[in-house]
Amino acid sequence: MSKQSMSKRKMPLTSSQSGHGDEALPDLYRFTVQIVNICFIGSPAAPQDWILLDAGMPGSRDDIIDAAEQRFGSDCKPQHILMTHGHFDHVGALRELAEHWDVPIYAHAQELPYLRGEANYPPPDSRADSGLVNRLSSMFPHSSVDVSEWLQALPEDGSVPGLPEWRTIHTPGHTPGHVSFFRDRDKALLAGDAFVTVRQESLYKVLTQQCEISGPPRYFTPDWAAAKASVQRLNELRPELAITGHGLTVQGNRLTRGLDDLARNFDRLAVPAQERPVE
Repeated sequence: MSKQSMSKRKMPLTSSQSGHGDEALPDLYRFTVQIVNICFIGSPAAPQDWILLDAGMPGSRDDIIDAAEQRFGSDCKPQHILMTHGHFDHVGALRELAEHWDVPIYAHAQELPYLRGEANYPPPDSRADSGLVNRLSSMFPHSSVDVSEWLQALPEDGSVPGLPEWRTIHTPGHTPGHVSFFRDRDKALLAGDAFVTVRQESLYKVLTQQCEISGPPRYFTPDWAAAKASVQRLNELRPELAITGHGLTVQGNRLTRGLDDLARNFDRLAVPAQERPVE
């Protein structure tokens, strides 16, 4: 199958969590689309006020709409769509959802070229790890999408449209304009792929969703110095609950200890061997 056709069709990568969700908090619902998470931000008690975070895998439009309607009611639509970044597994249904709902899409200013069809990401690095998903990554799409009609930059002051309690944290490395979102009141973190809670390079761990706090997916991370700084910045927030782009929701001591270990030992735990700084 060509990269172009993969960018438009469902890809044969599905985890045990696909099609399932969990309510991490009354207003945070994680839903897994094959191997990636989206998030519904907002309470079902106020179905007119919810926001979608990220847009899943190619071919997932109907799955996302069905999941949203199960949570918020038939014919619901979000205020807008927030993007952590623009890799294919996070924008798979983005244009189709924007056309269906006709709502704004917000992303960091440095991510806009990849959402306007103006720039492509670097190709995946299939040598970054020995895991099977990593070896398959050479087939993953890395071209941009064009959703210019709906696209807007996130405010430069760190505020989040429609979410006054949340703030945007610029967490580059995985992509130049990658962002995470944090709520100080309950220390809830939406981390995207700044770090993940499954070793994304391992097919077995992806399929079974074996939980471990890991660095960003190696095959799609070009700037390891920035990625390290981003993980350390998120660790300094001392989050108590995290929903990431891949893997299960984590909270409490498991999150605190795991993220602290990753931040302290990032070069050894996250960075591919050929990219590690010389000691």
